[in-house]
Amino acid sequence: MSNLMPNATKNNGGFDIPDHSRIKFYCDDNRCIDCHGCDVACKEAHHLPVGVNRRRIVTLNEGIAGKEKSLSIACMHCSDAPCAKVCPVDCFYIRSDGIVLHNKETCIGCGYCLYACPFGAPQFPTDDVFGSRGSMDKCTFCAGGPAPTHSQKEFELYGQNRIAEGKVPACAAMCSTKALLAGSSKEVSLIIRTRAFNRGSQTAEIPYTWSKAYGDS
Repeated sequence: MSNLMPNATKNNGGFDIPDHSRIKFYCDDNRCIDCHGCDVACKEAHHLPVGVNRRRIVTLNEGIAGKEKSLSIACMHCSDAPCAKVCPVDCFYIRSDGIVLHNKETCIGCGYCLYACPFGAPQFPTDDVFGSRGSMDKCTFCAGGPAPTHSQKEFELYGQNRIAEGKVPACAAMCSTKALLAGSSKEVSLIIRTRAFNRGSQTAEIPYTWSKAYGDS
């Protein structure tokens, strides 16, 4: 297993995944060791400015013996993306493979998407010394943006487009324990069930981030 990316073929609007499932992120809190390899890889891959964190690690139940867990969090590319619903200028668009992207040249930096996002994913770099809010920045699943693929403009606005090269997102590629997975819902769901079975569980526990982003599917 290589932290996934399905046997998919490219089209103009994303990937055609053979089983018609959508892409998903999954972080296994039984495996995440809080090493920060994922968020460092993201910053390095996309040359993110200081203060912009497309991915971050959160610790749950900190200090409670036996219950402390870490999770890697970023835009989950939700099935029914709340950010897109509240955007007053319709800068968001959803590719055929489920990746939620936005146009920075349309974004007005109003911040409505940040209030709507259950994961706190939208980031707002400051544009000048007075701290005025710039266009929103968030995880692209390493799929670039609306600018021409692999152009300098695409890299400057959105960072690397690894998906166009058939690669997994940088964060998942860097995860040493394979806690962070990125791939088709069918593949990721199979791994979740297999890991639960190997731990001796009869049924796989649906993580909060998964059900919040994708429902129970």
